[in-house]
Amino acid sequence: MKRVLGIDPGFALVGFGVVERDGNYFKVIDYGVISTPKEDSFATRIANIYSGMLSLIDTYKPDEIAIEELFFFKNQKTVIPVAEARGVIVLAGIEKNIQMYEYTPLQIKQALTGNGRAEKKQIQYMVTNLLRLEKIPRPDDAADALAVALTHLQTNNQLVDNRI
Repeated sequence: MKRVLGIDPGFALVGFGVVERDGNYFKVIDYGVISTPKEDSFATRIANIYSGMLSLIDTYKPDEIAIEELFFFKNQKTVIPVAEARGVIVLAGIEKNIQMYEYTPLQIKQALTGNGRAEKKQIQYMVTNLLRLEKIPRPDDAADALAVALTHLQTNNQLVDNRI
C-alpha cells in the first residue's frame, strides 16, 4: 500500500488530498484545505501554510507528496504569493525527508482523462469515480489536490523528471 499527499498550491487556499493505493483500488483518507485569512499579514499567512503542511505530514504520514506545478497564471498579482507559498510547501516536505513529485496541469488532465485539454468538470468526474465518492469533493482546491494524488499513483512516479 502507498499513501500520497496531493497538494494544489495556493495562497488563500491550499488544497490537500490524502489517497492510498491498494492494488488496483484507491481509497481517500481525507481532503480539505489549509486556509489563510486575507486579514492576516503576508508573513503570517506563509507561516500558517508551512505549519499546516507540517501538521498534515505528521497526521497522515504520506510515503510521497505530489504537488501541482505552477504553470500559467491569469492574475499576475497572485503569482508571486502563490509561488512563495509553494516554496514553503516544498520546504515542509523536504524537512520531513519525503520524496516530492510535481505534475503540470496537462499531465494531470492526461493521466485522469486521457485528454490533456479536459475541462474541470471532466477531472472532477474522474476524481469522484476513481475514489468511489458520492459527490464531487469541495472546495475545488481539495478536488484538484485529490487529482494530483491520483495522477501520481497512476503514473510511473520513478521518472526523474517529475521529482522536485
